[in-house]
Amino acid sequence: MNILITNDDGIYSPGLLELAEVAAEFGDVRIVAPDVEQSSMGHAITATRPLSYRKTKIGDFDAYRVNGTPADCVSMGCFHWEKVDVVLSGINLGPNLGNSMWHSGTLAGAKQAALLGVKGIALSTPTQKEEYDFTHIRPYAKEVISYLIGQKGPKLVNVNFPFSPEGISWTRQSVRQYDGLVKPSEDPMGRKHFWFTVVPLENAEEGTDRYAIENNLVSLTPLRLDLTDESQLVKLSGIFPQIGATK
Repeated sequence: MNILITNDDGIYSPGLLELAEVAAEFGDVRIVAPDVEQSSMGHAITATRPLSYRKTKIGDFDAYRVNGTPADCVSMGCFHWEKVDVVLSGINLGPNLGNSMWHSGTLAGAKQAALLGVKGIALSTPTQKEEYDFTHIRPYAKEVISYLIGQKGPKLVNVNFPFSPEGISWTRQSVRQYDGLVKPSEDPMGRKHFWFTVVPLENAEEGTDRYAIENNLVSLTPLRLDLTDESQLVKLSGIFPQIGATK
């Protein structure tokens, strides 16, 4: 099995090496990742300049650092590798839950894989104040990856690990309101800068990804690329006549 590894934290992230080492137990691993951090890049692609890559060494793995986004890296990896069976994106240093799926570069790597007809799995864990230690999540990462790559579906999955997992749960995406405030400040040179805050205004609902993480469960959320609100489509489909129907 050919396993392509990418991320949005950049090619030298410890989460990337951790994921590659776990994935190597299940197949041949190739790393293609951004040369610099691309966090919250979303599903951006580079369309106004050419891309390039350089070969480097990450642990015992041959790796390629690309001057582009996570989605670019997946496209480059799938182009240069004759057959990719699965794309693993992560392990992100920070959770990708609920609304953050919209701007997650980690998830974008998995989504780009799905767009190319390849299974895509995004993996994330909460940030840590000290040096990153993946000891507690490694057994669960192995179990999750082993299960997901052995199944025909789902083709796109968002995985989040709590600090100390106690189990695994299938979940749905949580959608809740955040404060969304802009906090102005100044740097030591007196120059203005701004921070965005994302403090939740609602509790996590049971059955959601956030609820699972708050209860020390690994969250597995099956996703799809089609964003159509089908219930609304059914309700609204009769409001406007089809084009040409009035002629």
